[in-house]
Amino acid sequence: MTVERTAVNPVTWSVAMGFHQGEVVSGHTRTLYCSGQTATSGEGEPLHDGDMAAQLALSLDNLEAVLKEADMSLANLVRLNVYTTDVDLLFPHYGVLASRLGAAGVAPATTMLGVTRLALPGQLVELEGTAVA
Repeated sequence: MTVERTAVNPVTWSVAMGFHQGEVVSGHTRTLYCSGQTATSGEGEPLHDGDMAAQLALSLDNLEAVLKEADMSLANLVRLNVYTTDVDLLFPHYGVLASRLGAAGVAPATTMLGVTRLALPGQLVELEGTAVA
């Protein structure tokens, strides 16, 4: 069965930022709900304290690892929640995320939320996704 994705954009400003306002997904047979991924090692140790760019890249690597384990990739991502303790610090580095999603050919529905803190001290960003295949 082939997954069909249809972008829903009553406004188009978000497309330039790498995300659609919504996506209709049909024909999928499997849905993966990913827990939030942060900048941690394979042993769960926090890495890159205070470095937003490095944390964002590693969080995305960790999200891709979960997708890969489920025989999926960023191309299957239909929903992405971005949690950060510093929205202003995240924006200059957001291109890292947008470019990797663009390279995968996706612009998942996305929400960015500023939060007081994340589960592990020193963590600045957490990525939570939903993927379909």
